[in-house]
Amino acid sequence: MLIKSTRFGELDVPDEQIIAFPQGLPGFPSEKAFALLPHQPDSPFAFLQSAADPDLTFLVVEPFAFFPDYQFELDDATTAALKLAADNPPLVLSIVTVRTSLSDATANLLAPVVINRLDRLGAQVVLEKVGYTTRHRLFPDKPAAAQGGK
Repeated sequence: MLIKSTRFGELDVPDEQIIAFPQGLPGFPSEKAFALLPHQPDSPFAFLQSAADPDLTFLVVEPFAFFPDYQFELDDATTAALKLAADNPPLVLSIVTVRTSLSDATANLLAPVVINRLDRLGAQVVLEKVGYTTRHRLFPDKPAAAQGGK
């Protein structure tokens, strides 16, 4: 599939990298397809590039690389809608927000992006009754000297 991106230019993306989001994403209900683009080999980071909107790209991360104790349960309706099963576990991603620099980046653990890799189906799931927020820092605070005196 040929996708135009203001971030990456024109991309010829293999079909297996296109994820259908039948319900869209919160705030983007009309965006139904995204390309999952790896950042670099062996990196927990990737990009979700809208197949329709060249300006819509999300930086995402595998949250377990930074938050090994992160866990949640999907409700039966979501599990069924995404066709997930014990022999088909989901890929879980968190949308990353970078405000000023990558060292200040936060991950949205409250609303993970859950993907069925085999059927290429995805959904962003807003969790209920959990202790997660939309702003979990990816990198621990550094000493003031390491931050240039700030």
